[in-house]
Amino acid sequence: MTDQELMDMAIEARRFSYSPYSGYAVGAALESEDGRVFTGCNIENAAYGNAMCAERTALFKAVSEGVRRFTRVAIAGSGSAPFPCGACRQSLYEFAPGLEVLVTWDGHVRKTTLAALLPEGFGPSALGK
Repeated sequence: MTDQELMDMAIEARRFSYSPYSGYAVGAALESEDGRVFTGCNIENAAYGNAMCAERTALFKAVSEGVRRFTRVAIAGSGSAPFPCGACRQSLYEFAPGLEVLVTWDGHVRKTTLAALLPEGFGPSALGK
């Protein structure tokens, strides 16, 4: 799958965002090592702390289906670059410290790695796992 195809899946997932409070819709497409892709969108809640980001929605869908190894994630937004928040960075690091991260918004694309976004990340290896 090309980077553009993965980003297109994130853009499509963004359509399902439930973001009435922030107005900031985000979609994500997480590619597993075996080539499967899990999508997610951000889901807000009137109790703000109960909101879920698109990246973790995709990750939790994948993990709940037994997938634990990932290669890339594409994240789509509008208005500004939708880089993953700290909670998403940490959650993704648990399963894929070497993850490639593609971020797209309003025709822009940035490509980076999770290691660059979360240097010296804390993961299973820090616990001897």
